[in-house]
Amino acid sequence: MPAMSHALNSPHRPIRSFVLRQGRLTDAQGDLLQTLLPRYRVDPAIPWAHPWGDGRPLALEIGFGNGEHLAALAASRPEWGCIGAEVHGPGVGALLLRIRDEELHNLRILKDDAAPWLATLPDGCLQAIIIQFPDPWPKKRHHKRRLIQPAFANTLARLLAAGAELQLATDWEAYAQHMLLVLDAEPNLVNTAGPGHFAPRPANRIPTRFERRGERLGHRSFDLVYRRRG
Repeated sequence: MPAMSHALNSPHRPIRSFVLRQGRLTDAQGDLLQTLLPRYRVDPAIPWAHPWGDGRPLALEIGFGNGEHLAALAASRPEWGCIGAEVHGPGVGALLLRIRDEELHNLRILKDDAAPWLATLPDGCLQAIIIQFPDPWPKKRHHKRRLIQPAFANTLARLLAAGAELQLATDWEAYAQHMLLVLDAEPNLVNTAGPGHFAPRPANRIPTRFERRGERLGHRSFDLVYRRRG
């Protein structure tokens, strides 16, 4: 598996778009990380294979937080396979609680940095990619850490099947404008609202606890929706 080995064992330390923060892990979450996560985990060290093996459409949410949106998406699309990537243990634990309590068997979890794993996936394997409220890294010297960069946009476009959808949301206006510039410039993506325009809120995007907190602080949310060219 040369591609995977190169991605995971590169001698150059990659620039990460996230910081591992300490969070409170409940006893129940901790137990599920030990007992349930192995059943639902996507192992980035294993070469890609369709997690369900039946060709069903696949959606990926990168940075799913506490899993509110991803769980709702999985419940509303039981015929799909929904994969979530998240590095923070409490968020993964919260989603595992939802999987257990709501019996969401069409979910899988990558508890790892998504970027090197994505680089190993085959072209056109995803029907939807969702990225909600990634860290805006507001200080200019940290802009290089922003997840949405030209090379990453090209990776996202490569992974989408023809006509598949990329959805993004942020409540940081400067980052929203940065996303527009980067994604509008990606030749394999089409802005569904037209170049330079934000999109209406997608029907599947439920208001999460994080977004509601931002609204109480006066933050406006910006949505971007792109489709992969045919």
